[in-house]
Amino acid sequence: MKSNLPIPLLFLSLLFSFSWAALGLTHQQQYHSFLQCLNRHSGNANSISTVIYTQTNSSFSSVLEFSLRNARFSTPNTLKPLVIVTPSRVSHIQATINCSRTHGLQIRIRSGGHDYEGLSYVSQVPFVIIDLINLRSIDVDAEDKTAWIQAGATIGELYYRIAEKSSTLAFPAGVCPTVGVGGHFSGGGYGMLMRKYGLAADQIIDAQLVDVNGKLLDKNSMGEDLFWAIRGGGAASFGVVVAWKVKLVPVPSTLTVFTVNRTLEENGTMLVHKWQSIAPKIHEDLYIRLFLRAVNSSQQEGKRTIQASFVSLYLGRADELIDLMQESFPELGLVKEDCIEMSWIQSIMYFPSDIPEDAPLEILLNRTGSAGIFKGKSDYVTQTIPETALEGLWQRFYEDETESLEILFSPYGGNMDDIPETETPYSHRAGILFNIHYVVGWSEEDSSESQRYINFMRRLYRYMEPYVSKSPRRAYMNYRDLDLGTNNIGPYTSYKQASKWGLPYFDKNFNRLIHVKTLVDPTNFFRYQQSIPSLSRG
Repeated sequence: MKSNLPIPLLFLSLLFSFSWAALGLTHQQQYHSFLQCLNRHSGNANSISTVIYTQTNSSFSSVLEFSLRNARFSTPNTLKPLVIVTPSRVSHIQATINCSRTHGLQIRIRSGGHDYEGLSYVSQVPFVIIDLINLRSIDVDAEDKTAWIQAGATIGELYYRIAEKSSTLAFPAGVCPTVGVGGHFSGGGYGMLMRKYGLAADQIIDAQLVDVNGKLLDKNSMGEDLFWAIRGGGAASFGVVVAWKVKLVPVPSTLTVFTVNRTLEENGTMLVHKWQSIAPKIHEDLYIRLFLRAVNSSQQEGKRTIQASFVSLYLGRADELIDLMQESFPELGLVKEDCIEMSWIQSIMYFPSDIPEDAPLEILLNRTGSAGIFKGKSDYVTQTIPETALEGLWQRFYEDETESLEILFSPYGGNMDDIPETETPYSHRAGILFNIHYVVGWSEEDSSESQRYINFMRRLYRYMEPYVSKSPRRAYMNYRDLDLGTNNIGPYTSYKQASKWGLPYFDKNFNRLIHVKTLVDPTNFFRYQQSIPSLSRG
């Protein structure tokens, strides 16, 4: 029998036919209607057919896994999306939102896939992924010191494009080049320039967002409240960010970096304790991160010890840095031979541990990366951790599950103390000494192995409870942690339920985020396990 469907729609229907076979008649009708809706609303049926992938498409798995960075959520039992849409134009996003709403499908929005709990590509109910990988243009205006960045671009791509135009402009975002700017910026986004210039979200001056009604909004048309909410409150709760406009920041033509390693046998405990009171208070041009990991002892064969790696960026030359360190942190014993002078873009290549020393700058344009298996958590510290508590922490590094355990201390202070905590949803400002990032990985993905390592991480987290922020115990939203709590999968969530995770991420700003959400998305269409809830019942 001859089909009455247009050719593009017939093509999409065939793609769906095999996955529909396992569904009931009602679901078949639902998804068939969804396809018809996409065809009607995309503006160009031929164009949207080239950016849709279903489970029977030969490229489906490769598209799904390309941006997947935690293999804990890539198992045979993980529910897969019915459709992945990789929009190449705004109309594709608008069509997907409108048709998902009409036909009862949830959506997930992915820009880089680094989310710790897989929330941009995992769901408990039938869903569609909007993967923004095709929307990644970057327009840098060096004269105006601004840039428009589409949400599917990566941090590495942004850094590369800035360096093409200027050697003295930069942007204060993270160190991992494959992180997508869509999620990173909207969750705050911190990095090595944080003490000087604040977060990535602090530099956002405009945005384009498709809202729940499929309308394309900018800063003016979305209004003050929504523009406030997406700069640190997680934009995926409010719509689909298409692009950000940001201010670029000035940096010297020559910067200085260093990495100094000290073990427990080299006064490591004292140095870590001292670092806590120095790194947040030192000059804002100097940023000293601290990595903690277990290594083989060089002094006792067959023994393990703890290594503290002090990793730094200074906005100036080595001689100035040496003078500053001798005045503020002489115990570290920094000497000029430890220091390397370089440009800002070279420092971007220096900090990620997985970039080879001789790699060309173009490696920042490489979006590929392997998916690890890991569990991460976070804390904020407001008072220095005693040496006795650090010694107890070292003992956790010797447990069986810690071969890949890494703990990162990232200092605050500087400009972070000067930005009001209500300026954006990111509330962790004055009074924070440093952020702690805990991460443990393992090599085999099965339920018992995963649970063993997750249980270890929870024990470690409980141990640290007396030494970190309280009421609430704070957490960084970009290090998503479902242990803090989740929402109902239904359209409405109680304040009591949502506040379990919302207050740690946002503190008192959480109430304003709920107000904005209820105003712009009253039916709670943009929802996932830790989305800002709408409290509207109308």
